Amino acid sequence: MAYSHILIAIDLTEDCHRVLERAHKLCQALSCQATLVHVVEPLTMAFGGDVPMDLSLLQDQQTEQAQSKLNILAEQHALLKENNCHLRYGQPRQEIHLLAKESNCDLILVGSHGRHGLALLLGSTTKDLLSGAPCDILAVDLSEHDDD
Repeated sequence: MAYSHILIAIDLTEDCHRVLERAHKLCQALSCQATLVHVVEPLTMAFGGDVPMDLSLLQDQQTEQAQSKLNILAEQHALLKENNCHLRYGQPRQEIHLLAKESNCDLILVGSHGRHGLALLLGSTTKDLLSGAPCDILAVDLSEHDDD
């Protein structure tokens, strides 16, 4: 099956460049289009929701930093353009699945830190993406061994 539109879900760490390089190769080989997404999780989710302080300033800073990093990635990687880079806010699985449906993507590409055992083979976000995915998912191995 040939893919026509890949959704690249990244976490904005240094490893995301490896995911983008793999996506670029895949898009060239398949002559398909790519869309990039990063999801900013609400800080209240990270702290369990019961935080006795206003986190809105921190959340705004986190969102601004993420947008800045996305803009830099769009400049650095040929397959990305400003109009195909998305910053979403919410729960990663829901937002990535929603964007995949909205954009008619037929493959979601995501990085995975290779660890041991099934729970560790797939990171929690990558593993969570598998549940109810609207299309195929390909996990790029980001463990510490050489790529090629």
